[in-house]
Amino acid sequence: MGHITGISGVEGSSLNYNRVMPQFLYHLKPARLGMVTEGPTPEEAETVSRHFAYLEDLTEKGVMILMGRTQNNDESTFGIAIFEAEDESAARRIMENDPAVAGGVMRATLYPYKIALMRK
Repeated sequence: MGHITGISGVEGSSLNYNRVMPQFLYHLKPARLGMVTEGPTPEEAETVSRHFAYLEDLTEKGVMILMGRTQNNDESTFGIAIFEAEDESAARRIMENDPAVAGGVMRATLYPYKIALMRK
C-alpha cells in the first residue's frame, strides 16, 4: 500500500501501511456539561464543527478507524475516536490537535487500544 504523508497532526511523519499500525483510542467528555444539556454556545458550536471536519479529514487520510458519541445528553455522555498512529507520541499529537481538545471544549484521555473483532 505504500506510505501516506502529510497527515494532519503528525507533521513530518510518513505512515507506512505495509505493517500493522498501533491503535489508540481517545475518550472525549464535554468540558462544560451545559453544551449537551442546554445546547452549545456559538463558540462551542464552531469548535465542534472544526472538530468534526478534523476527524473527517483524518478518516479520509486513513488514520481514523471510527469515531462517534453516545446519544444521551446528560453527565454520562462521551465520545470516542479509534485510530492508528506510529507511536504514542504521534497519537497524542493527533488527540491534542483536535480542535475540540485544543480549544478546551472537550477533555480527552488517550489509551493504547486494539480492536479484537470488527464486523466485515
